[in-house]
Amino acid sequence: MTAPLVPPAVPGGPLRVLICDDNTMLRTALGDVIEAQPDLVLAGSAADAAEAIRLATVERPHVVVLDVRFPGGGPYTAEQILRAVPGARVLAFSAYGDQGPRSEMAAVGVAGYLVKGITNAQLLAEVRALGAQAFRAT
Repeated sequence: MTAPLVPPAVPGGPLRVLICDDNTMLRTALGDVIEAQPDLVLAGSAADAAEAIRLATVERPHVVVLDVRFPGGGPYTAEQILRAVPGARVLAFSAYGDQGPRSEMAAVGVAGYLVKGITNAQLLAEVRALGAQAFRAT
Protein backbone atom coordinates (compact mmCIF):
# COMPACT_ATOMS: atom_id res chain seq x y z
CA MET A 1 0.00 0.00 0.00
CA THR A 2 1.39 3.39 -0.93
CA ALA A 3 1.16 6.48 1.23
CA PRO A 4 -1.26 9.21 0.14
CA LEU A 5 0.19 11.95 -1.99
CA VAL A 6 0.26 14.92 0.36
CA PRO A 7 -0.20 18.23 -1.45
CA PRO A 8 0.52 21.77 -0.45
CA ALA A 9 -2.19 23.24 1.74
CA VAL A 10 -5.17 24.67 -0.10
CA PRO A 11 -6.86 27.76 1.37
CA GLY A 12 -10.23 27.23 2.96
CA GLY A 13 -10.00 23.60 4.03
CA PRO A 14 -10.57 20.37 2.16
CA LEU A 15 -11.60 20.40 -1.48
CA ARG A 16 -14.97 18.83 -2.18
CA VAL A 17 -14.85 16.60 -5.27
CA LEU A 18 -17.82 15.13 -7.14
CA ILE A 19 -17.18 12.10 -9.38
CA CYS A 20 -19.49 11.66 -12.41
CA ASP A 21 -19.08 8.56 -14.56
CA ASP A 22 -21.46 5.82 -15.66
CA ASN A 23 -18.85 3.12 -14.95
CA THR A 24 -19.48 1.95 -11.39
CA MET A 25 -16.02 0.43 -10.96
CA LEU A 26 -14.32 3.61 -12.13
CA ARG A 27 -16.50 5.79 -9.86
CA THR A 28 -15.63 3.58 -6.91
CA ALA A 29 -11.91 3.56 -7.70
CA LEU A 30 -11.78 7.34 -8.17
CA GLY A 31 -13.77 7.81 -4.96
CA ASP A 32 -11.26 5.65 -3.09
CA VAL A 33 -8.36 7.71 -4.48
CA ILE A 34 -10.07 10.96 -3.43
CA GLU A 35 -10.98 9.68 0.04
CA ALA A 36 -7.38 8.54 0.67
CA GLN A 37 -6.18 12.16 0.45
CA PRO A 38 -6.15 14.26 3.61
CA ASP A 39 -6.99 17.47 1.74
CA LEU A 40 -9.86 16.10 -0.38
CA VAL A 41 -13.43 15.10 0.48
CA LEU A 42 -15.67 13.01 -1.75
CA ALA A 43 -18.81 15.10 -2.21
CA GLY A 44 -20.58 12.21 -3.95
CA SER A 45 -20.64 10.19 -7.12
CA ALA A 46 -23.19 10.19 -9.91
CA ALA A 47 -24.05 7.79 -12.72
CA ASP A 48 -26.13 10.14 -14.91
CA ALA A 49 -26.78 13.82 -15.62
CA ALA A 50 -29.82 14.24 -13.37
CA GLU A 51 -28.01 12.74 -10.39
CA ALA A 52 -24.86 14.78 -11.08
CA ILE A 53 -26.75 18.07 -11.29
CA ARG A 54 -28.75 17.28 -8.14
CA LEU A 55 -25.64 16.31 -6.16
CA ALA A 56 -23.71 19.35 -7.37
CA THR A 57 -26.55 21.64 -6.33
CA VAL A 58 -26.78 20.08 -2.86
CA GLU A 59 -23.10 19.34 -2.13
CA ARG A 60 -21.54 22.43 -3.79
CA PRO A 61 -18.30 20.72 -4.92
CA HIS A 62 -15.19 22.70 -5.74
CA VAL A 63 -14.21 20.25 -8.49
CA VAL A 64 -16.35 17.93 -10.59
CA VAL A 65 -14.64 15.06 -12.43
CA LEU A 66 -17.00 14.42 -15.34
CA ASP A 67 -16.98 11.75 -18.02
CA VAL A 68 -17.21 13.41 -21.43
CA ARG A 69 -19.61 10.76 -22.76
CA PHE A 70 -21.79 10.85 -19.68
CA PRO A 71 -25.42 9.59 -19.81
CA GLY A 72 -27.51 12.69 -20.36
CA GLY A 73 -24.61 14.46 -22.08
CA GLY A 74 -21.24 15.52 -20.73
CA PRO A 75 -21.39 19.07 -22.11
CA TYR A 76 -25.00 19.51 -20.95
CA THR A 77 -24.15 18.23 -17.48
CA ALA A 78 -21.10 20.48 -17.22
CA GLU A 79 -23.09 23.53 -18.29
CA GLN A 80 -25.88 22.84 -15.77
CA ILE A 81 -23.44 22.24 -12.92
CA LEU A 82 -21.56 25.44 -13.68
CA ARG A 83 -24.84 27.37 -13.64
CA ALA A 84 -25.90 25.78 -10.34
CA VAL A 85 -22.51 26.11 -8.64
CA PRO A 86 -20.76 29.30 -9.75
CA GLY A 87 -17.05 29.06 -9.11
CA ALA A 88 -16.91 25.26 -9.35
CA ARG A 89 -14.40 23.79 -11.75
CA VAL A 90 -15.26 20.89 -14.06
CA LEU A 91 -12.54 18.48 -15.09
CA ALA A 92 -13.51 16.48 -18.19
CA PHE A 93 -12.32 12.89 -17.94
CA SER A 94 -12.45 10.95 -21.19
CA ALA A 95 -11.28 7.83 -22.92
CA TYR A 96 -10.83 10.00 -26.02
CA GLY A 97 -8.16 12.64 -26.55
CA ASP A 98 -9.28 13.99 -29.94
CA GLN A 99 -9.98 17.68 -30.41
CA GLY A 100 -13.76 17.44 -30.99
CA PRO A 101 -14.74 16.52 -27.42
CA ARG A 102 -12.10 18.89 -26.02
CA SER A 103 -13.55 21.81 -27.96
CA GLU A 104 -17.13 20.89 -27.09
CA MET A 105 -16.34 20.73 -23.37
CA ALA A 106 -14.27 23.94 -23.45
CA ALA A 107 -17.17 25.75 -25.13
CA VAL A 108 -19.39 25.16 -22.07
CA GLY A 109 -16.73 26.30 -19.60
CA VAL A 110 -14.92 23.11 -18.60
CA ALA A 111 -11.63 24.09 -16.95
CA GLY A 112 -9.56 20.95 -17.59
CA TYR A 113 -9.45 17.82 -19.72
CA LEU A 114 -7.66 14.57 -18.92
CA VAL A 115 -7.59 11.31 -20.84
CA LYS A 116 -8.37 8.19 -18.81
CA GLY A 117 -5.36 6.01 -18.16
CA ILE A 118 -3.31 8.73 -16.49
CA THR A 119 -1.75 8.08 -13.10
CA ASN A 120 -3.51 8.85 -9.86
CA ALA A 121 -0.81 11.44 -9.17
CA GLN A 122 -1.66 13.27 -12.42
CA LEU A 123 -5.38 13.21 -11.67
CA LEU A 124 -4.84 14.47 -8.11
CA ALA A 125 -2.52 17.23 -9.29
CA GLU A 126 -5.16 18.49 -11.73
CA VAL A 127 -7.96 18.24 -9.14
CA ARG A 128 -5.87 20.26 -6.71
CA ALA A 129 -4.92 22.87 -9.30
CA LEU A 130 -8.55 23.35 -10.31
CA GLY A 131 -9.59 23.35 -6.66
CA ALA A 132 -7.17 26.20 -5.97
CA GLN A 133 -8.83 28.12 -8.82
CA ALA A 134 -12.25 27.42 -7.33
CA PHE A 135 -11.12 28.78 -3.94
CA ARG A 136 -9.84 31.96 -5.61
CA ALA A 137 -13.19 32.37 -7.40
CA THR A 138 -15.23 32.27 -4.19
